[in-house]
Amino acid sequence: MSDLPALPVTFRPGRTRAVLLTSGAVIFAVITTVALLLEQLSPGEKLSFVFTGAILFGVLALLARVKVVADETGVTVVNIASRRHLEWAEILRVNLRPGDPWVFLNLSDGTSLPALGIQPGIAKERAIADARTLRALAEARSTRDLP
Repeated sequence: MSDLPALPVTFRPGRTRAVLLTSGAVIFAVITTVALLLEQLSPGEKLSFVFTGAILFGVLALLARVKVVADETGVTVVNIASRRHLEWAEILRVNLRPGDPWVFLNLSDGTSLPALGIQPGIAKERAIADARTLRALAEARSTRDLP
């Protein structure tokens, strides 16, 4: 178990996050610049352009907020619009099968929870390593909690 990282540890798709936030900032800047350069637009129309750019940036920022945080008490999964804390004993298995868009956690209540914080999109090797680490942590922590 000495290979396991010290807790707390946060898993997030770093490259994907950088692409999303950079794209959002560029989109906002371009739309705002276009709005300011178009002289025939009224101030209200210019404001609507800027507002639209801000909304697009906000959506991309929501997509970039995903993460999985493992600590002594369990795992917190932050997805696009939700946050859920799981005790270690609730996690039966950590799955990242070929073709999966992200990790799935099989839970003791019979459900499966997607964990978008570990996704093989741009950085496949990193996602596989993170999934293995989270699986090892879950196995070590859930067996430690057994009597």
